[in-house]
Amino acid sequence: MSAFFETSAKAFTQVPEAMIGGLPLAVIGREASAKLMLEKALEARGKETRPLCITSANGQVVSLCARDPAARGLFMAADLIHADGMPLVFASRLAGALTLPERVATTDLFHDVAGLAVKTGARFYMLGAREPVVRDAVKEARRLYPGLDICGYRNGYFSSLTEEAEAVAAINDAAPDILWVGMGVPFEQAFMVRNAVRLRNVGVIKTSGGLFDFLSGRNSRAPHWMQAAGFEWLYRVVLEPRRLGLRYLATNPHAVFVLATKTG
Repeated sequence: MSAFFETSAKAFTQVPEAMIGGLPLAVIGREASAKLMLEKALEARGKETRPLCITSANGQVVSLCARDPAARGLFMAADLIHADGMPLVFASRLAGALTLPERVATTDLFHDVAGLAVKTGARFYMLGAREPVVRDAVKEARRLYPGLDICGYRNGYFSSLTEEAEAVAAINDAAPDILWVGMGVPFEQAFMVRNAVRLRNVGVIKTSGGLFDFLSGRNSRAPHWMQAAGFEWLYRVVLEPRRLGLRYLATNPHAVFVLATKTG
């Protein structure tokens, strides 16, 4: 854990971890993750403590962290790292130690948490993506979950640290129980580390990758069988070959190597 967060107790010590691809991943499923997020978020109301920080890792992240110590430090600063990729689940099964029960994709987890939030009155704030995308994501979330309290949203682009500080102040004023941050890796993790100690009116920060693009309908999910087989990346390459083709060509072989040599 980064020294930046050493002043706070590890709130998720009851969740076992497995070292997969050089990262300590939480051995926990979606349903339990959703319940834990809501429980911890609601417990933090009014206490003005540093929010709990949850992020996710996939093959791209495993490759990035193996190559870039600074990026790895951002992930290690989190209280909990979900396995958002089936190759990580497969690697844990081959290692023969603690195995990950399933993939905890943020695009699925959001719906699990939203359903519980309607029942508990938990408040969301959604930060990230372009303004039209996050606006449409909020609109769709409210349509899918009538009564969901989304107390604010904002795009994820800042022209200066001053503008970022103003956004942080606005989030604190809104006092969400869960802040969903969708800026992409590693920018959302860097935002989390820079601002966690300032976000005293937030219960949980969850980095979210491309969640808002999927929720808004801008991007589509792969068929379930491709997700289960670990080929969602291939579906995305077919949809966006120019943007993602070279990325996955560079990171996938390296990720396989890291998973094979730094797991267990």
